Amino acid sequence: MDSFGSTGSLAVGDRTYTIRRLDAVPGADRLPYSLKVLLENLLRTEDGANITADHVRALANWDPAAAPSQEIQFTPARVIMQDFTGVPCVVDLAAMREAMAALGGDPAKINPLAPAELVIDHSIIADHFGRPDAFELNAALEFSRNRERYQFLRWGQAAFDNFTVVPPNTGIVHQVNLEHLARVVFTKDTPEGTLAYPDTLVGTDSHTTMINGLGVLGWGVGGIEAEAAMLGQPVSMLIPTVVGFKLTGELPAGTTATDMVLVITEQLRRHGVVGRFVEFYGEGVTNVPLANRATIGNMSPEYGSTCAIFPIDDETLNYLRLSGRPAELVALVEAYAKEQGLWHDPSREAAYTTTLELDLSTVVPSLAGPKRPQDRVPLSNAKQAFRAALANYAQPSVFTNGGADEADAESFPASDPAAAFADKPSDAPISVNAVAGDITSRPANPTSVTLADGSTVELDHGAVAVAAITSCTNTSNPQVMVGAALLARNAVEKGLTRKPWVKTTLAPGSKVVMDYYERAGLVPYLDKVGFNLVGFGCTTCIGNSGPLPEEISAAVNDADLAVVSVLSGNRNFEGRINPDVKMNYLASPPLVVAYALAGTMDINLDTDPLGYGSDGQPVYLRDIWPSEAEVSAVVADAIQSEMFESDYADLSGDERWRSLPVGDGGEVSRTFAWADDSTYVRHPPYFEGMATKPEARTDIIDARVLAVLGDSVTTDHISPAGSIKKDSPAGRYLAEHGVAPGDFNSYGSRRGNHEVMIRGTFANIRLRNRLAPGTEGGVTRHLPDGQEMAIYDAAQKYAAEGVPLVVLAGKEYGSGSSRDWAAKGTSLLGVRAVIAESYERIHRSNLIGMGVLPLQFPAGESVESLGLTGEESFTITGLADVDEKTPSLTVRAGDKTFDAVVRIDTPGEAEYYRHGGILLYVLRSLL
Repeated sequence: MDSFGSTGSLAVGDRTYTIRRLDAVPGADRLPYSLKVLLENLLRTEDGANITADHVRALANWDPAAAPSQEIQFTPARVIMQDFTGVPCVVDLAAMREAMAALGGDPAKINPLAPAELVIDHSIIADHFGRPDAFELNAALEFSRNRERYQFLRWGQAAFDNFTVVPPNTGIVHQVNLEHLARVVFTKDTPEGTLAYPDTLVGTDSHTTMINGLGVLGWGVGGIEAEAAMLGQPVSMLIPTVVGFKLTGELPAGTTATDMVLVITEQLRRHGVVGRFVEFYGEGVTNVPLANRATIGNMSPEYGSTCAIFPIDDETLNYLRLSGRPAELVALVEAYAKEQGLWHDPSREAAYTTTLELDLSTVVPSLAGPKRPQDRVPLSNAKQAFRAALANYAQPSVFTNGGADEADAESFPASDPAAAFADKPSDAPISVNAVAGDITSRPANPTSVTLADGSTVELDHGAVAVAAITSCTNTSNPQVMVGAALLARNAVEKGLTRKPWVKTTLAPGSKVVMDYYERAGLVPYLDKVGFNLVGFGCTTCIGNSGPLPEEISAAVNDADLAVVSVLSGNRNFEGRINPDVKMNYLASPPLVVAYALAGTMDINLDTDPLGYGSDGQPVYLRDIWPSEAEVSAVVADAIQSEMFESDYADLSGDERWRSLPVGDGGEVSRTFAWADDSTYVRHPPYFEGMATKPEARTDIIDARVLAVLGDSVTTDHISPAGSIKKDSPAGRYLAEHGVAPGDFNSYGSRRGNHEVMIRGTFANIRLRNRLAPGTEGGVTRHLPDGQEMAIYDAAQKYAAEGVPLVVLAGKEYGSGSSRDWAAKGTSLLGVRAVIAESYERIHRSNLIGMGVLPLQFPAGESVESLGLTGEESFTITGLADVDEKTPSLTVRAGDKTFDAVVRIDTPGEAEYYRHGGILLYVLRSLL
C-alpha cells in the first residue's frame, strides 16, 4: 500500500531506481536520522494490517519528550549471525522443518525470507601463542574440535535458500560486515523495477551495532528474534526515544579511538540510555574517521543503548571506496542519502529527546576495569585505581606500605578499601575520574615460578597474565592497529620484549590487517614481542583466550594471586576472559603492547619505566609511543583497496572447509539427518507435543526460587560460556557420552546441543546465588530440605517433583551480550517467571521469546526491601489473560504479597507469550 503517495524514482548514472520518498510524509524532515530510516521502512512495508498509515503518522509526529508508547513493526533488510549464536538458529530451523512436516505443512516453507549471513568467527581458541606456527596450530585444533558443527553449517548453506556462510578464519563477523557485507543502500528487483532502500539489519550478537558507524541501522537481538526475522516476521518495537550526542573538536595527540569510546561509554552509561537510540551529530563528526565511528557503534551495548548511529557523509563514501565497494554502489549511496535527507548536515540539529555533548579535545588516555566496560580510569591514575580495586580481590593483609612516609600514605580501611579512592561502597566497581591522593600501599604476595625453559620469575598480584589484541572493537581500526605495531617496533629497537609470564596474542578482525602489516614491514616486530598471529576471529574477548601456561596457572591458583588481563576488546566481565584471571582491563592495542612489556598493572606508565633497554637505560612509554603523523603516514601508504577486494573475492574457505560433506552422495536433504551419538548437534525439544493451536497459559502455583541474584547479573553469568569443567554437570554429561576432557571444547561450540547448554546455565564461576551464601558458581539449595547442589541438579529434582521455578534478581538483569541461551536455558530448567528490579532490553525480550514471564518489582522495591529470603513458595495468578495492557500481577511469596509490574511491552510480545514462545508462534503462523 502507499497511503502517502510516496513512490518515486531516483536516477543515478544510467540507472533509475524506485524509492519511497520521505518528503511525502509531513513532519519527516524534523526527525533524527535513525527515525527517518524507520519511517522509510514503514512506508515500504505498509500493508494496511500489521503496518498502517496510522503507524506512519505516529512516527512522523513523534514527540521527543513523550515516553515510548506506540508500537511499530520494523522489517530488517537482512539478518547477520556468528557461529556461536548462529548454530542454534540453524538447529531450530532444521527442527522447524521436521515439525512443519509433522503438523501437515510443507517443510520447504522453512527458509530464510530475508538474506541471512553467518560468519564463523567464535570458535578459534588461542591455545598456541608466541610462536610462528601458532595460527596453523590453532586453526587445525579448531577444525578438529568443531567438525560436527561445521559439517552441519555446510549442510545448512546447501539446504536453505537465502543463507550465506562465511568460513572460519576469514575474520570477525562485525568487521566482515563493515568491510564487505554491508550495502548501506540495499536494492531489490521487483515487478515495478529495482527498489532502493536503506540497508538495515538485526544480528545475533549485541555488537551488531558496530555497523552503525557506516550509517546502517541495526542492533543485536536474541537468536529467537533473529530466527523470526529470517522467517519474515517483523521485529515488534516501541518508537524509541533518541538521544542526540553532539561532537565538537578533535582528538588530541597521544589519544586513540579506544580512549574516546571509553569516555563516551562512561558518559552515556552515567546519563542512562538503556533501550534508547543514540545518534551522533555536529561539526565534530567530520573529524571522526569511519573506523572510529565503528568503534563507538561497537560499544553501544556497553552503555546500554539499542544503537549508536552516525549519518552518511563524505567519510562514509571514502570508506566504501577504500574497502573495495563497486563505484555504482558508492554513487547510489551518495545520491540516495542526499535525496532522502539522510546526508549529514553539521549545522542542523534534529529533534532529540535529550542531548549530550563531548569536546573530543578533552579526551585523555584511559583504561576500563577491573570488571565493567563503563568503569573508566584515566591512564595516569591506573596504578592507584588498580591498588584500590585490588582490595576487593585479595586480602588486605597482603598489602605493605612499601617504605613510604607514614604521614603521606593513604590507608586501606578493612571495612571499606575503596573509600580512600572513590565515593563508593567497598563492593562497588571503581570508576575514577579524579584521584584524591596517592595510594602508597603496594601488593605484596611474591611467588617464585619456574618457567618451562628453566628460568625463574617472580609473580605478584597485578601481574599481567594475558595481553591480547583482540575483538572487533579495535581490530577494525587501522590507526590503533598500526600504532600498536609501531610501538612494538620501537620497543624492539630499544631492546625490550614482553615479560615471560605474559600470554600475548594477536587475533585481527580480518585478513586485511595482516596484509597492511606485511606491506608496512611490521610483522617481525610484533612477533619479537610475542604478538604472533593466533587466528582471525574472536578469541580473548569472548573467553577463548586459551589456557595459561601450566606453571603460571598453577602458581596463580596455589598462591591465590589476583592477576590481570589487558585486552583491546569490549567486554571485561568477571570470569569471562580466563578462569585464572580475576581482574580485566580494556585498553587500546598500543597500551596492550605496553602492558605486555611492563608485565604488571601496578605501574604508572607516565612516570615508571616499562623496562630497561639493551643499553641499560630505563625505557618509558613516552620514549616508544609513535607520533600521530607517523601512524597516519603508515596507514596512508600501507592500506590499499585491492587488499579488501582480494581477501573477499573468494569466500569458499580453505581445503578443510571445502572437504566437509554436505549430504549423502552429493544429495542434500531438505531435513537434517540427526546423529544419535552427536554431542554437538541434537534435535531440540521446543516443538515436542506441539498442537496447531496454543493452549491457555496456566498460573504459577507454589513455585520455588532457583536463584536469588544481585545487581548487574549479565547474560555471561546466566548463559553457558567459556570452558567446560570436567566436574560440572555438563562435563559429567560429556564424559558419560564418551568425550575425553581434552575434547570437551567450550560451551559456545556446543550451543547446538541443548543437553550440554542447560547443564551450564547459571553455572558461571563468578555467579553468586544468595540462596547459597558463601558459594560461587552454579550452586543453589533445594527447598524445603535445604540441600546444597548444582543449579541443574536442583532443577531436575524440582521437575521430578512437579514444582515450577522462579528467579529473583536486582537491577540491570540480563545486561551484556545478546545470548539466546540465557533465555533458552532458563526456560528449559523449568523457570516460569523472573522477577527483577530492572532489565536490559535484549534479555527481557528473549525471556518472552522462550515463554518465560518477565516481571518487575514495584518501583523502589527489591528482594531486600520486601524482606524476601528466597525460601518462600511463590504463586502468580492471572497468566491466561496477561498481555501488554496488563499493568501488574499479584505475587504471593510465603506470607507476603506484592504487585509485580508486567514487562510484556508490546502486542507482538504478548502473542509470543500466549503461544509459549516466538518459535511456536512463527511455526503456527506459517501453517
